[in-house]
Amino acid sequence: MLRLLVGLLLVANIGFYVWSQGWVDGLVGIKARGDREPERLLKQVKAETVHILTPQAVAAAASAAESSLLCLEAGPFDDNTIAAAESVLKPALPAGSWVRTTKQTQGRWIIYMGRYANREAQQKKEQELTRMKVPFEEVTSPAVLEPGLSLGSFPTREAADAALQRLSDHGVRTGHLQEMVKASVQHMLRVTRADADLSAKVSALHGDALGRGFAACSPGSER
Repeated sequence: MLRLLVGLLLVANIGFYVWSQGWVDGLVGIKARGDREPERLLKQVKAETVHILTPQAVAAAASAAESSLLCLEAGPFDDNTIAAAESVLKPALPAGSWVRTTKQTQGRWIIYMGRYANREAQQKKEQELTRMKVPFEEVTSPAVLEPGLSLGSFPTREAADAALQRLSDHGVRTGHLQEMVKASVQHMLRVTRADADLSAKVSALHGDALGRGFAACSPGSER
């Protein structure tokens, strides 16, 4: 009996020694060295290329990537041409990669007096308006309106017409409305964050509907 126990202990010691050396890891399923063996590093994909970045390095990399993006725009288009221009972009560019921006340009109307035959005639009218205490200013452009006077500038015809009626009640009889700037609506098609791949797709867009095509965004319009 004693010999049997001694034999079992000897076999157990030999087995433990063999296992502790890692010679039977693939057979028993329990590794002698746990999870810290160097073989795990060897199994990593290109482990030598893995680097730990500091927060500052991450921020610098993000800033560099952001600065490489381009802002591109096409236009302006009016209400009659914007739909055709958008129809060129929709099948060619990813959804959400471009936007339409709209700018309304306010009109300008003046109450105009003139065109006078000469400067002397204009000066005579200026003296008359001064006596009536009606403010005025000389019209210097366009040339077709010189010599002439403006009795006020207004954003809409309705506002100018109301002012003309008040002047008429004040005794001004020869003024009339003159449109100086026509009100308009302008649309732009803009790609604000174009990387190299998206820039190539934008550059490949052609067609009469896009007019002169895409170019760098005008200063201050990127946002």
